[in-house]
Amino acid sequence: MDETLDSVIVGGGHNSLACAVHLASKGWKVGVLERGSQPGGAVKTGEYTLPGFRHDWAAMNLSLFAGSAFHKEYGAELSRHGLKFAPASDCFASVFSDGTWLGVSNDLELTAGRIGAMSAEDAETWRSLSAEFPDRAECLFGLLGSPAKKRAFAYILIKEWRRNGTGGLLDLIRFLLSSPRDWLNETFVSPKVRALLGAWGMHLDFAPDISGGALFPYLEGMANQAFGMVLGDGGADTLVKAMVASIEEKGGSVVSNAEVTRVIVENGEARGVELADGRRFMARRAVIANVAPKALLKLTGETGNDRYERGMTTSAHAPGTMMIHLAMSGLPDWRAGEELKNFAYVHLAPDLDQMARTYAQAQAGLLPDEPIIVCGQPTAVDPSRAPEGRHVLWLQVRMAPGTITGDAAGEIGATDWSTAAEPFAERALDILEHYAPGTRAKILGRHIVTPAMLEADNPNLVGGDQICGSHHLTQHFLFRPVRGFADGTTPVRNLFHTGAAVWPGAGTGAGPGYLLAQKLAG
Repeated sequence: MDETLDSVIVGGGHNSLACAVHLASKGWKVGVLERGSQPGGAVKTGEYTLPGFRHDWAAMNLSLFAGSAFHKEYGAELSRHGLKFAPASDCFASVFSDGTWLGVSNDLELTAGRIGAMSAEDAETWRSLSAEFPDRAECLFGLLGSPAKKRAFAYILIKEWRRNGTGGLLDLIRFLLSSPRDWLNETFVSPKVRALLGAWGMHLDFAPDISGGALFPYLEGMANQAFGMVLGDGGADTLVKAMVASIEEKGGSVVSNAEVTRVIVENGEARGVELADGRRFMARRAVIANVAPKALLKLTGETGNDRYERGMTTSAHAPGTMMIHLAMSGLPDWRAGEELKNFAYVHLAPDLDQMARTYAQAQAGLLPDEPIIVCGQPTAVDPSRAPEGRHVLWLQVRMAPGTITGDAAGEIGATDWSTAAEPFAERALDILEHYAPGTRAKILGRHIVTPAMLEADNPNLVGGDQICGSHHLTQHFLFRPVRGFADGTTPVRNLFHTGAAVWPGAGTGAGPGYLLAQKLAG
Protein backbone atom coordinates (compact mmCIF):
# COMPACT_ATOMS: atom_id res chain seq x y z
CA MET A 1 0.00 0.00 0.00
CA ASP A 2 1.35 3.42 -0.97
CA GLU A 3 2.00 6.07 1.66
CA THR A 4 1.34 9.71 0.73
CA LEU A 5 3.29 12.57 2.27
CA ASP A 6 3.84 16.23 1.49
CA SER A 7 7.51 15.60 0.77
CA VAL A 8 9.67 12.53 0.35
CA ILE A 9 13.40 13.00 0.87
CA VAL A 10 15.79 10.45 -0.63
CA GLY A 11 18.93 10.01 1.46
CA GLY A 12 19.35 10.56 5.18
CA GLY A 13 22.42 12.80 5.29
CA HIS A 14 22.52 15.82 7.56
CA ASN A 15 21.34 18.12 4.73
CA SER A 16 18.26 15.93 4.27
CA LEU A 17 17.57 16.04 7.98
CA ALA A 18 18.00 19.81 8.17
CA CYS A 19 15.63 20.19 5.22
CA ALA A 20 13.10 17.90 6.90
CA VAL A 21 13.32 19.76 10.23
CA HIS A 22 12.43 23.05 8.56
CA LEU A 23 9.69 21.63 6.34
CA ALA A 24 8.13 19.81 9.29
CA SER A 25 8.22 23.00 11.33
CA LYS A 26 6.14 24.61 8.57
CA GLY A 27 3.49 21.93 8.82
CA TRP A 28 4.65 19.62 6.04
CA LYS A 29 4.31 15.88 6.54
CA VAL A 30 7.81 14.67 5.70
CA GLY A 31 9.43 11.28 5.25
CA VAL A 32 13.20 10.73 4.96
CA LEU A 33 14.31 7.48 3.33
CA GLU A 34 17.86 6.31 4.10
CA ARG A 35 19.47 3.45 2.16
CA GLY A 36 21.80 2.49 5.03
CA SER A 37 21.15 1.11 8.46
CA GLN A 38 21.28 4.54 10.12
CA PRO A 39 20.78 8.15 9.03
CA GLY A 40 23.52 10.76 8.92
CA GLY A 41 25.43 9.95 5.76
CA ALA A 42 29.10 10.76 6.38
CA VAL A 43 28.19 12.22 9.79
CA LYS A 44 27.97 9.21 12.06
CA THR A 45 29.79 7.70 15.02
CA GLY A 46 30.43 4.10 16.00
CA GLU A 47 32.63 1.65 17.86
CA TYR A 48 34.67 0.65 14.83
CA THR A 49 37.70 -0.70 16.72
CA LEU A 50 37.02 -1.87 20.29
CA PRO A 51 34.07 -1.58 22.69
CA GLY A 52 33.91 1.80 24.37
CA PHE A 53 35.95 3.61 21.70
CA ARG A 54 33.68 5.92 19.67
CA HIS A 55 34.98 7.05 16.29
CA ASP A 56 33.52 9.60 13.86
CA TRP A 57 33.17 7.76 10.56
CA ALA A 58 34.14 10.71 8.32
CA ALA A 59 33.12 14.20 9.49
CA MET A 60 34.49 15.30 12.86
CA ASN A 61 34.58 19.12 12.92
CA LEU A 62 31.11 20.57 13.60
CA SER A 63 32.11 24.24 13.63
CA LEU A 64 30.24 24.97 10.40
CA PHE A 65 27.07 23.49 11.87
CA ALA A 66 27.42 25.41 15.12
CA GLY A 67 27.84 28.67 13.20
CA SER A 68 25.19 27.99 10.57
CA ALA A 69 21.97 29.86 9.90
CA PHE A 70 20.14 26.57 10.44
CA HIS A 71 21.59 26.18 13.93
CA LYS A 72 20.81 29.81 14.70
CA GLU A 73 17.13 29.08 14.07
CA TYR A 74 16.87 25.59 15.51
CA GLY A 75 19.75 25.35 18.00
CA ALA A 76 17.62 25.69 21.12
CA GLU A 77 15.22 23.03 19.89
CA LEU A 78 18.05 20.66 18.94
CA SER A 79 19.68 21.19 22.32
CA ARG A 80 16.44 20.09 23.92
CA HIS A 81 16.76 16.90 21.86
CA GLY A 82 20.30 16.24 23.06
CA LEU A 83 22.58 18.19 20.72
CA LYS A 84 25.72 19.11 22.63
CA PHE A 85 29.06 20.47 21.48
CA ALA A 86 32.56 19.94 22.83
CA PRO A 87 34.52 23.18 22.32
CA ALA A 88 38.21 23.18 21.48
CA SER A 89 40.34 26.24 22.20
CA ASP A 90 43.47 24.63 20.72
CA CYS A 91 42.13 24.15 17.23
CA PHE A 92 44.69 23.02 14.66
CA ALA A 93 48.44 22.71 14.25
CA SER A 94 51.05 21.58 11.74
CA VAL A 95 54.27 19.72 12.41
CA PHE A 96 57.36 20.18 10.28
CA SER A 97 60.27 18.02 9.22
CA ASP A 98 62.79 19.97 11.32
CA GLY A 99 60.97 19.06 14.54
CA THR A 100 59.10 22.34 15.00
CA TRP A 101 55.37 23.05 15.02
CA LEU A 102 52.90 25.88 14.68
CA GLY A 103 49.30 26.04 15.84
CA VAL A 104 46.21 28.23 16.02
CA SER A 105 44.47 28.59 19.39
CA ASN A 106 41.45 30.68 20.28
CA ASP A 107 43.75 33.22 21.95
CA LEU A 108 45.09 35.86 19.61
CA GLU A 109 48.29 36.70 21.45
CA LEU A 110 49.11 33.04 22.05
CA THR A 111 48.81 32.31 18.33
CA ALA A 112 50.57 35.50 17.29
CA GLY A 113 53.40 34.67 19.67
CA ARG A 114 53.92 31.28 18.04
CA ILE A 115 53.87 32.87 14.59
CA GLY A 116 56.24 35.59 15.79
CA ALA A 117 58.83 32.94 16.61
CA MET A 118 58.82 32.12 12.88
CA SER A 119 58.41 35.67 11.58
CA ALA A 120 57.74 38.93 13.41
CA GLU A 121 56.27 40.35 10.21
CA ASP A 122 53.83 37.46 9.92
CA ALA A 123 52.74 37.91 13.53
CA GLU A 124 51.73 41.51 12.80
CA THR A 125 49.97 40.38 9.62
CA TRP A 126 48.03 37.80 11.66
CA ARG A 127 46.93 40.45 14.14
CA SER A 128 45.81 42.72 11.28
CA LEU A 129 43.87 39.93 9.58
CA SER A 130 42.17 39.07 12.87
CA ALA A 131 41.18 42.69 13.44
CA GLU A 132 39.73 42.96 9.93
CA PHE A 133 37.95 39.61 10.05
CA PRO A 134 34.57 40.73 11.48
CA ASP A 135 34.03 43.14 8.58
CA ARG A 136 35.26 40.67 5.95
CA ALA A 137 33.29 37.81 7.50
CA GLU A 138 30.00 39.64 7.03
CA CYS A 139 30.54 39.70 3.27
CA LEU A 140 32.15 36.26 2.87
CA PHE A 141 29.73 34.33 5.08
CA GLY A 142 26.86 36.25 3.48
CA LEU A 143 28.10 35.12 0.08
CA LEU A 144 28.55 31.49 1.13
CA GLY A 145 25.15 31.41 2.83
CA SER A 146 23.26 33.16 0.06
CA PRO A 147 20.70 31.46 -2.17
CA ALA A 148 22.23 30.56 -5.53
CA LYS A 149 20.59 33.40 -7.41
CA LYS A 150 22.32 36.06 -9.48
CA ARG A 151 20.28 38.75 -7.73
CA ALA A 152 21.34 37.51 -4.28
CA PHE A 153 25.03 37.44 -5.20
CA ALA A 154 24.75 40.83 -6.90
CA TYR A 155 23.19 42.35 -3.78
CA ILE A 156 26.14 41.24 -1.64
CA LEU A 157 28.71 42.48 -4.17
CA ILE A 158 26.95 45.85 -4.54
CA LYS A 159 26.90 46.19 -0.76
CA GLU A 160 30.65 45.52 -0.75
CA TRP A 161 31.16 48.11 -3.49
CA ARG A 162 29.24 50.73 -1.50
CA ARG A 163 31.32 49.97 1.58
CA ASN A 164 34.81 49.76 0.04
CA GLY A 165 34.52 51.25 -3.43
CA THR A 166 35.45 49.83 -6.81
CA GLY A 167 38.99 49.01 -5.70
CA GLY A 168 37.76 47.11 -2.67
CA LEU A 169 35.28 45.13 -4.75
CA LEU A 170 37.93 44.21 -7.30
CA ASP A 171 40.25 43.13 -4.49
CA LEU A 172 37.50 40.86 -3.16
CA ILE A 173 36.91 39.30 -6.58
CA ARG A 174 40.64 38.80 -7.07
CA PHE A 175 40.83 37.09 -3.68
CA LEU A 176 37.92 34.80 -4.53
CA LEU A 177 39.72 33.76 -7.74
CA SER A 178 43.13 33.27 -6.10
CA SER A 179 44.79 29.94 -5.43
CA PRO A 180 45.92 29.15 -1.89
CA ARG A 181 49.56 29.58 -2.90
CA ASP A 182 48.85 32.96 -4.54
CA TRP A 183 47.26 34.38 -1.41
CA LEU A 184 49.63 32.73 1.06
CA ASN A 185 52.75 33.89 -0.78
CA GLU A 186 51.40 37.44 -1.00
CA THR A 187 50.37 37.54 2.65
CA PHE A 188 52.99 35.65 4.68
CA VAL A 189 56.79 35.44 4.71
CA SER A 190 57.30 32.15 6.56
CA PRO A 191 56.83 28.91 4.57
CA LYS A 192 55.61 27.30 7.79
CA VAL A 193 52.77 29.79 8.22
CA ARG A 194 51.84 29.18 4.59
CA ALA A 195 51.81 25.43 5.14
CA LEU A 196 49.82 25.74 8.38
CA LEU A 197 46.94 27.40 6.51
CA GLY A 198 47.42 25.75 3.12
CA ALA A 199 46.62 22.33 4.58
CA TRP A 200 42.99 23.40 4.95
CA GLY A 201 42.64 23.78 1.20
CA MET A 202 43.24 20.05 0.83
CA HIS A 203 40.09 19.34 2.86
CA LEU A 204 38.00 20.86 0.06
CA ASP A 205 39.90 19.71 -3.06
CA PHE A 206 41.99 22.88 -3.28
CA ALA A 207 45.62 21.96 -3.76
CA PRO A 208 47.97 24.95 -3.45
CA ASP A 209 47.79 25.93 -7.11
CA ILE A 210 44.04 25.54 -7.77
CA SER A 211 42.28 28.83 -8.51
CA GLY A 212 39.48 29.74 -6.12
CA GLY A 213 40.99 27.95 -3.15
CA ALA A 214 42.40 30.87 -1.15
CA LEU A 215 39.07 31.48 0.58
CA PHE A 216 39.08 28.28 2.63
CA PRO A 217 42.51 28.49 4.31
CA TYR A 218 41.68 32.10 5.13
CA LEU A 219 38.28 31.31 6.63
CA GLU A 220 39.50 28.31 8.63
CA GLY A 221 42.41 30.27 10.06
CA MET A 222 40.40 33.35 10.97
CA ALA A 223 37.25 31.55 12.16
CA ASN A 224 39.22 29.23 14.43
CA GLN A 225 41.15 32.20 15.79
CA ALA A 226 37.96 34.13 16.45
CA PHE A 227 35.58 31.40 17.61
CA GLY A 228 37.58 28.25 18.30
CA MET A 229 36.47 24.85 17.02
CA VAL A 230 33.67 22.57 18.16
CA LEU A 231 33.29 18.81 17.99
CA GLY A 232 30.21 16.82 18.88
CA ASP A 233 30.00 15.82 22.52
CA GLY A 234 30.22 12.03 22.50
CA GLY A 235 30.54 12.00 18.71
CA ALA A 236 29.49 13.87 15.59
CA ASP A 237 26.24 11.89 15.55
CA THR A 238 24.88 14.11 18.33
CA LEU A 239 23.51 16.43 15.65
CA VAL A 240 21.97 13.53 13.67
CA LYS A 241 20.18 12.12 16.71
CA ALA A 242 18.84 15.55 17.64
CA MET A 243 17.52 16.27 14.15
CA VAL A 244 15.85 12.87 13.87
CA ALA A 245 14.15 13.45 17.23
CA SER A 246 12.97 16.88 16.06
CA ILE A 247 11.52 15.47 12.83
CA GLU A 248 9.71 12.69 14.65
CA GLU A 249 8.34 15.08 17.27
CA LYS A 250 6.77 17.10 14.44
CA GLY A 251 5.09 14.03 12.96
CA GLY A 252 7.70 13.21 10.33
CA SER A 253 9.52 9.93 9.86
CA VAL A 254 13.08 8.79 9.17
CA VAL A 255 13.19 5.28 7.69
CA SER A 256 16.46 3.32 7.45
CA ASN A 257 17.21 0.34 5.18
CA ALA A 258 15.00 2.00 2.56
CA GLU A 259 16.77 1.90 -0.80
CA VAL A 260 15.08 4.06 -3.43
CA THR A 261 15.43 2.62 -6.92
CA ARG A 262 13.49 5.19 -8.94
CA VAL A 263 11.70 8.50 -8.83
CA ILE A 264 8.18 8.11 -10.17
CA VAL A 265 7.78 10.70 -12.93
CA GLU A 266 4.45 11.22 -14.69
CA ASN A 267 3.98 13.83 -17.42
CA GLY A 268 7.22 15.57 -16.48
CA GLU A 269 6.34 15.79 -12.78
CA ALA A 270 7.81 13.86 -9.83
CA ARG A 271 5.02 12.11 -7.97
CA GLY A 272 6.92 9.91 -5.53
CA VAL A 273 9.54 7.19 -5.23
CA GLU A 274 9.72 3.41 -5.41
CA LEU A 275 11.89 1.29 -3.13
CA ALA A 276 13.83 -1.87 -3.91
CA ASP A 277 11.29 -3.88 -1.89
CA GLY A 278 8.39 -2.53 -3.97
CA ARG A 279 7.05 0.00 -1.48
CA ARG A 280 6.06 3.39 -2.85
CA PHE A 281 6.03 6.76 -1.10
CA MET A 282 4.03 9.40 -2.93
CA ALA A 283 4.58 13.14 -2.52
CA ARG A 284 1.95 15.86 -2.77
CA ARG A 285 4.42 18.77 -2.90
CA ALA A 286 8.03 17.71 -3.49
CA VAL A 287 10.40 14.83 -4.03
CA ILE A 288 13.86 15.79 -2.76
CA ALA A 289 16.97 13.80 -3.64
CA ASN A 290 20.19 14.08 -1.62
CA VAL A 291 22.37 12.12 -4.03
CA ALA A 292 25.47 12.54 -6.19
CA PRO A 293 24.79 14.08 -9.64
CA LYS A 294 25.12 10.88 -11.69
CA ALA A 295 22.95 8.99 -9.19
CA LEU A 296 20.07 11.42 -9.64
CA LEU A 297 19.87 10.67 -13.35
CA LYS A 298 19.79 6.94 -12.58
CA LEU A 299 16.70 7.54 -10.45
CA THR A 300 14.87 9.76 -12.94
CA GLY A 301 15.93 8.62 -16.39
CA GLU A 302 15.72 11.28 -19.08
CA THR A 303 14.75 14.73 -17.83
CA GLY A 304 14.14 16.43 -21.17
CA ASN A 305 17.05 18.85 -20.69
CA ASP A 306 20.20 17.75 -22.54
CA ARG A 307 22.45 20.43 -21.03
CA TYR A 308 21.42 19.50 -17.50
CA GLU A 309 21.94 15.80 -18.13
CA ARG A 310 25.34 16.41 -19.72
CA GLY A 311 26.44 18.54 -16.75
CA MET A 312 25.28 15.97 -14.23
CA THR A 313 26.96 13.14 -16.14
CA THR A 314 30.31 14.92 -16.43
CA SER A 315 30.34 16.31 -12.87
CA ALA A 316 33.87 15.78 -11.53
CA HIS A 317 34.73 14.30 -8.16
CA ALA A 318 37.64 15.14 -5.89
CA PRO A 319 40.29 12.52 -5.10
CA GLY A 320 39.38 10.10 -2.37
CA THR A 321 40.32 9.74 1.27
CA MET A 322 41.36 6.77 3.37
CA MET A 323 40.24 6.80 7.00
CA ILE A 324 42.20 5.01 9.72
CA HIS A 325 40.46 4.74 13.08
CA LEU A 326 42.73 3.91 16.01
CA ALA A 327 41.97 2.91 19.57
CA MET A 328 44.92 4.10 21.65
CA SER A 329 46.41 3.56 25.08
CA GLY A 330 47.55 7.19 24.95
CA LEU A 331 47.88 10.18 22.64
CA PRO A 332 50.93 10.42 20.37
CA ASP A 333 54.13 11.72 21.93
CA TRP A 334 54.79 14.43 19.38
CA ARG A 335 58.49 14.97 18.81
CA ALA A 336 57.86 18.69 18.29
CA GLY A 337 56.33 19.21 21.73
CA GLU A 338 53.89 17.93 24.37
CA GLU A 339 51.59 20.91 23.81
CA LEU A 340 50.45 19.31 20.55
CA LYS A 341 48.49 16.75 22.58
CA ASN A 342 45.94 19.50 23.30
CA PHE A 343 44.99 20.17 19.66
CA ALA A 344 41.87 18.84 17.95
CA TYR A 345 43.72 18.55 14.61
CA VAL A 346 47.38 18.07 13.79
CA HIS A 347 48.25 18.28 10.08
CA LEU A 348 51.19 16.29 8.79
CA ALA A 349 51.61 18.41 5.67
CA PRO A 350 54.97 20.16 5.98
CA ASP A 351 55.02 22.38 2.89
CA LEU A 352 52.98 23.57 -0.09
CA ASP A 353 55.11 21.73 -2.63
CA GLN A 354 54.48 18.41 -0.89
CA MET A 355 50.73 19.13 -0.89
CA ALA A 356 50.79 19.94 -4.61
CA ARG A 357 52.79 16.81 -5.42
CA THR A 358 50.47 14.59 -3.37
CA TYR A 359 47.40 16.03 -5.10
CA ALA A 360 48.88 15.57 -8.58
CA GLN A 361 49.81 11.96 -7.80
CA ALA A 362 46.32 11.11 -6.56
CA GLN A 363 44.71 12.82 -9.55
CA ALA A 364 46.85 10.60 -11.77
CA GLY A 365 45.57 7.50 -9.95
CA LEU A 366 48.81 6.95 -8.02
CA LEU A 367 49.10 6.13 -4.35
CA PRO A 368 51.02 9.19 -3.11
CA ASP A 369 54.55 8.57 -1.88
CA GLU A 370 54.00 10.99 1.04
CA PRO A 371 50.26 11.38 1.65
CA ILE A 372 48.98 14.20 3.80
CA ILE A 373 47.82 13.01 7.20
CA VAL A 374 45.11 14.83 9.13
CA CYS A 375 45.45 13.53 12.66
CA GLY A 376 42.30 14.19 14.67
CA GLN A 377 42.66 13.90 18.46
CA PRO A 378 39.01 14.11 19.56
CA THR A 379 39.60 12.68 23.02
CA ALA A 380 41.93 15.59 23.73
CA VAL A 381 38.74 17.67 23.55
CA ASP A 382 36.09 15.13 24.53
CA PRO A 383 37.38 12.33 26.82
CA SER A 384 33.94 10.64 26.81
CA ARG A 385 34.71 8.99 23.48
CA ALA A 386 37.03 6.39 25.04
CA PRO A 387 37.37 4.46 28.31
CA GLU A 388 39.09 6.39 31.09
CA GLY A 389 42.74 6.99 30.31
CA ARG A 390 42.35 5.78 26.72
CA HIS A 391 42.04 7.72 23.47
CA VAL A 392 40.96 7.54 19.86
CA LEU A 393 42.78 8.90 16.82
CA TRP A 394 40.95 9.89 13.65
CA LEU A 395 43.30 9.78 10.66
CA GLN A 396 42.39 11.13 7.25
CA VAL A 397 44.89 10.06 4.62
CA ARG A 398 44.76 12.62 1.81
CA MET A 399 44.83 12.31 -1.07
CA ALA A 400 43.99 8.76 -2.16
CA PRO A 401 42.89 7.81 -5.68
CA GLY A 402 39.47 6.27 -6.06
CA THR A 403 40.86 4.03 -8.79
CA ILE A 404 44.48 2.98 -8.35
CA THR A 405 46.72 2.93 -11.44
CA GLY A 406 50.03 2.58 -9.62
CA ASP A 407 52.22 3.67 -6.73
CA ALA A 408 54.24 6.87 -6.84
CA ALA A 409 56.87 5.29 -4.59
CA GLY A 410 57.09 2.14 -6.69
CA GLU A 411 56.63 -0.09 -3.64
CA ILE A 412 52.97 -1.19 -3.68
CA GLY A 413 52.07 -3.40 -6.63
CA ALA A 414 48.35 -3.80 -5.84
CA THR A 415 45.86 -1.75 -7.87
CA ASP A 416 42.74 -2.79 -5.97
CA TRP A 417 41.88 -1.34 -2.58
CA SER A 418 41.24 -4.72 -0.98
CA THR A 419 44.95 -5.53 -1.19
CA ALA A 420 46.46 -2.02 -1.34
CA ALA A 421 44.79 -0.88 1.89
CA GLU A 422 47.21 -2.46 4.37
CA PRO A 423 50.49 -1.35 2.78
CA PHE A 424 49.16 2.15 2.10
CA ALA A 425 47.91 2.41 5.69
CA GLU A 426 51.37 1.32 6.86
CA ARG A 427 52.89 4.12 4.79
CA ALA A 428 50.60 6.61 6.55
CA LEU A 429 51.45 5.18 9.97
CA ASP A 430 55.16 5.39 9.12
CA ILE A 431 54.69 9.13 8.57
CA LEU A 432 52.85 9.47 11.87
CA GLU A 433 55.56 7.46 13.61
CA HIS A 434 58.22 9.79 12.20
CA TYR A 435 56.56 12.82 13.82
CA ALA A 436 55.47 10.97 16.97
CA PRO A 437 57.83 8.06 17.75
CA GLY A 438 56.26 5.22 19.70
CA THR A 439 52.72 5.79 18.39
CA ARG A 440 52.46 2.28 16.93
CA ALA A 441 53.16 0.76 20.34
CA LYS A 442 50.11 2.59 21.72
CA ILE A 443 47.64 1.18 19.16
CA LEU A 444 45.10 -1.13 20.79
CA GLY A 445 42.90 -1.61 17.73
CA ARG A 446 42.51 -0.19 14.25
CA HIS A 447 39.97 -0.05 11.47
CA ILE A 448 40.91 0.97 7.94
CA VAL A 449 38.23 2.50 5.69
CA THR A 450 39.31 2.69 2.05
CA PRO A 451 37.83 4.99 -0.60
CA ALA A 452 36.01 1.97 -1.98
CA MET A 453 34.53 1.22 1.45
CA LEU A 454 33.42 4.84 1.87
CA GLU A 455 31.54 4.66 -1.44
CA ALA A 456 30.04 1.25 -0.63
CA ASP A 457 28.75 2.64 2.67
CA ASN A 458 27.51 5.88 1.08
CA PRO A 459 27.24 6.01 -2.73
CA ASN A 460 27.41 9.82 -2.61
CA LEU A 461 31.12 9.50 -1.72
CA VAL A 462 32.13 8.46 -5.23
CA GLY A 463 35.65 7.07 -5.21
CA GLY A 464 35.95 8.07 -1.56
CA ASP A 465 35.32 11.75 -2.41
CA GLN A 466 34.08 13.06 0.93
CA ILE A 467 32.80 16.36 -0.53
CA CYS A 468 30.47 14.85 -3.18
CA GLY A 469 32.06 16.70 -6.09
CA SER A 470 35.02 18.96 -6.70
CA HIS A 471 34.72 22.56 -5.49
CA HIS A 472 36.80 23.97 -8.31
CA LEU A 473 35.37 27.17 -9.79
CA THR A 474 33.68 25.35 -12.67
CA GLN A 475 31.62 23.45 -10.07
CA HIS A 476 31.06 26.13 -7.48
CA PHE A 477 28.75 29.09 -6.86
CA LEU A 478 26.19 29.28 -9.72
CA PHE A 479 27.73 26.20 -11.35
CA ARG A 480 27.10 23.70 -8.55
CA PRO A 481 26.01 21.24 -9.82
CA VAL A 482 24.93 22.79 -13.17
CA ARG A 483 24.35 26.38 -14.25
CA GLY A 484 20.71 27.28 -13.75
CA PHE A 485 20.10 24.56 -11.18
CA ALA A 486 22.29 25.59 -8.23
CA ASP A 487 19.19 26.42 -6.19
CA GLY A 488 18.13 22.78 -6.03
CA THR A 489 15.64 22.86 -8.87
CA THR A 490 15.75 20.27 -11.66
CA PRO A 491 14.11 20.04 -15.11
CA VAL A 492 11.50 17.73 -13.56
CA ARG A 493 8.63 19.55 -11.87
CA ASN A 494 8.42 19.00 -8.10
CA LEU A 495 11.79 17.20 -8.07
CA PHE A 496 14.53 18.96 -6.12
CA HIS A 497 18.19 18.23 -5.51
CA THR A 498 20.07 18.85 -2.25
CA GLY A 499 23.18 17.77 -0.39
CA ALA A 500 26.87 18.54 -0.81
CA ALA A 501 26.58 18.30 -4.61
CA VAL A 502 24.43 21.47 -4.60
CA TRP A 503 25.41 25.04 -3.67
CA PRO A 504 26.84 25.98 -1.16
CA GLY A 505 28.45 22.56 -1.19
CA ALA A 506 30.24 20.34 1.27
CA GLY A 507 30.77 20.69 5.00
CA THR A 508 28.61 20.22 8.06
CA GLY A 509 26.87 23.61 7.78
CA ALA A 510 23.64 22.10 6.33
CA GLY A 511 23.41 25.02 3.88
CA PRO A 512 22.04 23.11 0.86
CA GLY A 513 19.27 21.45 2.85
CA TYR A 514 18.25 24.54 4.78
CA LEU A 515 18.28 26.85 1.74
CA LEU A 516 16.12 24.42 -0.22
CA ALA A 517 13.65 24.05 2.65
CA GLN A 518 13.35 27.85 2.88
CA LYS A 519 12.79 28.02 -0.87
CA LEU A 520 9.98 25.47 -0.65
CA ALA A 521 8.27 26.48 2.58
CA GLY A 522 9.44 30.00 3.37
